Amino acid sequence: MKVGLFIPCYVNAIFPEVGVAAYKLLDHLGVEVDYPIDQTCCGQPMANAGFENEAIPLAQQFEKLFDKYEYIVAPSASCAVFVKENYPRLLEKEGHLCQTSGKIYDFCEFLHDVLKVDKLPGKFPHKVSVHNSCHGVRELHLSSASELNIPRYSKIRDLLDKVEGIEVLEPQKVDECCGFGGMFSIEEPSVSVCMGQDKVKNHMATGAEYITGADSSCLMHMQGVVSREKLPIKFIHVVQILAAGL
Repeated sequence: MKVGLFIPCYVNAIFPEVGVAAYKLLDHLGVEVDYPIDQTCCGQPMANAGFENEAIPLAQQFEKLFDKYEYIVAPSASCAVFVKENYPRLLEKEGHLCQTSGKIYDFCEFLHDVLKVDKLPGKFPHKVSVHNSCHGVRELHLSSASELNIPRYSKIRDLLDKVEGIEVLEPQKVDECCGFGGMFSIEEPSVSVCMGQDKVKNHMATGAEYITGADSSCLMHMQGVVSREKLPIKFIHVVQILAAGL
């Protein structure tokens, strides 16, 4: 099995340790991992801002770099969703049939659904509250959406439960948005901040030491709230917990 590792902008520029953890864990699990050095942004920011056609050259570059891999894995639910759901339509405008949209997986989705891991290498003896990002829940189905009134499940929690020493917690309003929403946080900053404050409050009410999740952008947004208000809780990407000890 050969996997192309896609490291999105936020991870590459601000949270490179997440990308390193992703590579280490895939390698530990026996996956042949490659990191295409010429990869770029997936184009989601341009499309969300209303300049969708500006994302087409990035989709073409992505297709060129990642087409040869059996699987494409990204430690970012929202970026995986953008490729999966939007690239076929964007590339169709250029007369190209997309080959990568069906191969891309969020990191947790890949471990849970494809590799079906039954154990993980490290220890993380801490209380952790799981943040379910909107794209992960409603597009990738990493967990059940509460509005559907279906039996509760969480692929992220299933994986975290395999880490020795961890205590996994979940907040009230378990899949409520944190308020980031990409361009939403720029265009509606006051509403975005209030939503972030509410979400952090619910996470802290669990008694957790850390907030974790599959999207660095959501964690960054809530971390901004915590930093400004000097609140006693920390943040860590779920991939870093799953790779703990490597």
